[in-house]
Amino acid sequence: MVTVRQLECFVAVVDHGTFTAAAAELLVTQPALSRSVRELERIVGAPLLERLPRQVVLTPVGREVLPVARATLADARRVREVGRRAAGLLTGELHVAVVQSLTLGALLPAVQEWQRVHPQVELRLSEFAHRDELEESVRDGFADVAVGPRPDDWAGPIRELGIEEFVVVLPAGEAAPDGLALSDLADRRWVHYDQVNGLAAVVDQACAAAGFTARVAVRTAQTSAAPRLAAAGLGPALVPANILAPSDPVNVVFPTPAVRRPIAAFTRHRPDPVTAAFIELVARLSAVVPPHLQRPVAE
Repeated sequence: MVTVRQLECFVAVVDHGTFTAAAAELLVTQPALSRSVRELERIVGAPLLERLPRQVVLTPVGREVLPVARATLADARRVREVGRRAAGLLTGELHVAVVQSLTLGALLPAVQEWQRVHPQVELRLSEFAHRDELEESVRDGFADVAVGPRPDDWAGPIRELGIEEFVVVLPAGEAAPDGLALSDLADRRWVHYDQVNGLAAVVDQACAAAGFTARVAVRTAQTSAAPRLAAAGLGPALVPANILAPSDPVNVVFPTPAVRRPIAAFTRHRPDPVTAAFIELVARLSAVVPPHLQRPVAE
């Protein structure tokens, strides 16, 4: 019979890429983890992983088994939480998937308050650069809840959190006129995001709506790197306001028309008490647009 522990070991190896890293994550010895995976493969009747010299990769059978394994682990967590709810407890671990632009911006106040109010519930944050990966993490049972762009087509519960505002970061010392249109920057070379980052599509769509395709000076996969590259003089960058702290020495202007996207928290099933409490806290405390970067009312 397949056990939850065997599935945990298998998924950990896939997520971490090696047996050594997976064993460290699960706090088990590598031989014990290897035995669990081999036993799972014996029960399934086929290899799930191909052991290469420096990494492991999924076999075709492993690719089929992985989403089922993730969903089973998610259901096992739900069983545990239902039991805790029946016992009147609020303990355990909560796995939160979040897009990079929100981790240290909108989500941070909720994480700080959660630690103060519920120190017995450990938060595990997994950051994703692309919304597709974010949605997949919840759909496959990898995460309990996701916080990020509102999915276009989602069968589970969704809690609206607000509208994320984008701003243009200009090189330091450059004049930042009120009501700047993106089309005013059409002849510039831009700091852009790599295609692995979902913000690349946001920038492309905004520029296309303004009637041009951005010429690229440099691309970065890191969400937080774009405003710093722009400030260093490499070109304008369109970035989420969330990632800019009051202390960041950046030259910011709100584009006209506004570039925005809805942000939400969403789950695969009706959230258990721990997840529901976290979502309520995020909804109450999240600042999708930071106070120091509110769009002027006159606009």
